[in-house]
Amino acid sequence: MAEKGQDIGINTRLAHIGPQPSERHGFVNPPIQRGSTVLFPTAQTMRSEGQKYTYGTHGTPTTDALCDALNELEGSAGTLILPSGLAAVTLPFLACLSAGDHMLMVDSVYAPARRFCENVLKRMGIETEYYDPAIGAGIEGLIRPNTKLVHLEAPASNTFEMQDIGATAAAAKKHGCVVTMDNTWATPLFFRPLDHGVDISIHAATKYPSGHSDILMGTVSANAETWGRIEAANRDLGLCGSPDDAYQILRGLRTMGVRLAHHMESAIAVAEWLEQREDVARVLHPALASFPGHDIWKRDFKGASGVFSFVLKADKPEDHTRKAQAFLDALTYFGLGYSWGGYESLAVHVYLGDRRICKGPTDGPLIRLQIGLEDVKDLKADLEKGFAAARAA
Repeated sequence: MAEKGQDIGINTRLAHIGPQPSERHGFVNPPIQRGSTVLFPTAQTMRSEGQKYTYGTHGTPTTDALCDALNELEGSAGTLILPSGLAAVTLPFLACLSAGDHMLMVDSVYAPARRFCENVLKRMGIETEYYDPAIGAGIEGLIRPNTKLVHLEAPASNTFEMQDIGATAAAAKKHGCVVTMDNTWATPLFFRPLDHGVDISIHAATKYPSGHSDILMGTVSANAETWGRIEAANRDLGLCGSPDDAYQILRGLRTMGVRLAHHMESAIAVAEWLEQREDVARVLHPALASFPGHDIWKRDFKGASGVFSFVLKADKPEDHTRKAQAFLDALTYFGLGYSWGGYESLAVHVYLGDRRICKGPTDGPLIRLQIGLEDVKDLKADLEKGFAAARAA
């Protein structure tokens, strides 16, 4: 494999990251090493834990192969794999926050993360304050003496607002805050949070790293400054991903660059087509020049994934749900389902009722699309059926 830092293409890197075939008798893929119990050669080794593997929850050669690959992609000091994306979001909060602390969370965050803060952290005596994603360096005005963590997500969940990540992180770090970011939409192929001042990069590997809608996994990649705290907290919590799932995610990484290129090309084509339609009020996609956060996306990101939203035109608020449901029920190739990042296209009517600052569109129902690997002409024809049904509703 080429040495780290050498200027090689992303697909070449994805094809060769992680432990090398020479380390496993020439076999291209690592074996799946399952296990809970690990034996020690002597009592002293057991007492001192003086060997690489000590118990299944602390890692296996298979899970380490995935972590090594992700460390290279993220530029991180260490990576943990966890049972879900939500587990990956919440672990840094539990690791870095204590009773009496204050955290700042972007208001356009993944909804289950907000629910965790309101239901779990609040009960623990930790206060969460929500901020506008456009705040940038102005977040310094919200930082209190007890503010310990600032959480970012860009583009925003469902509405895709961009954040000036570098400016926000720099302001937070001036006051000693840990900065975390959910980077699931972009993946480390299109954006590397740690290069922009973020301490902890979070992903739902369920999405693009898996690519096939059959694995649940989250990853947490930390810089050297915060890695020890994250690793120690996870040992206390006992969270881990299975070797079988790690193998599948590592396998998915090999084709993620090729898949993302297709997702991006198709999604932009569909988004541009939607922008021209009279029955669409507006399209929320950072890669479109018309989108308010486009300049930040163009400056900081290397690409766009296949998820975006649009506002279905509806004059009366009382018509929103009916028209949205008629639109969705008429679709064939777009499945009605949560999550995204798989090979299949999906659509969902977005709920934004828990927002406090970023209230979202009011000129019609918000429909989120995941553009899969199908042919664009077939997806457009499917959406045409949805629009016809919405007009008739």
